[in-house]
Amino acid sequence: MYKTLYAALFSLCAFTAQAADTLHIRLGVDPTFAPFESVDAHGKLQGFDIDMGNAICDYLHAKCQWVKMNFDGIIAALNAKKIDAILSGLTITDQRKKQVLFTTPLYASPSRMMVPKGVDLDTTVASLKGKTVGIVQGTTQAAYANKHWRGKGVNLVTYQNDDLAKQDLALGRVDATLQNAAAAQFFFESPAGKNFHLSGTPVQDPQVFGYGASLGLRLGDTALQSQIDGAIAGLKANGTYQKILGRYTKYGLINPEKQ
Repeated sequence: MYKTLYAALFSLCAFTAQAADTLHIRLGVDPTFAPFESVDAHGKLQGFDIDMGNAICDYLHAKCQWVKMNFDGIIAALNAKKIDAILSGLTITDQRKKQVLFTTPLYASPSRMMVPKGVDLDTTVASLKGKTVGIVQGTTQAAYANKHWRGKGVNLVTYQNDDLAKQDLALGRVDATLQNAAAAQFFFESPAGKNFHLSGTPVQDPQVFGYGASLGLRLGDTALQSQIDGAIAGLKANGTYQKILGRYTKYGLINPEKQ
């Protein structure tokens, strides 16, 4: 009886220790940014970031929870410890490095102007003067527009998320949106996107658009950074990363190492 009791207690202690050692990660995501993250018809999260996040968690044998929120408040939520990481199209920039610790870059994608079919606008101030352009708060597209267009005769309207910007474009309340090109290409596959296209040349500014996109962690959280970087390296070594990226190359996503 004592041996049985001892064995049961040992098993319970081992299970408790294992549970305590399990890595828990709350991943912040704004699911209005397909093909990176969106919600399917059944309410399930989908997209490149979702696939990569789940693969990273599987590799680490971590228990992960997706936390939905608006992008403009996602860094504040991270620093308030409401989430442990951001995986939501977060581009690595020098400005964000002051607030966020980044992991290995996962992908890169250009930004372009989205307009109704039959309309052509370039991304120059001369082309946009007197026009109204929608931008999403907290994005690198908003940072670019504020830096290069604000105060130069271009009207900028900010939105909390990408869906709202697209809705106003469809209603004619704005003339264009400065858009991640991959998100636009995904949108064009839907009935709502059939009446729009990309116009003008991609905008360029390394100080704004940085070095690709990755997970964002709290400053000083180097232990989690090391674990996630190790997982990304492992997923590249075993081919999982390339398999996931291959599902989204038609939208223009590339490995930042190939830039």
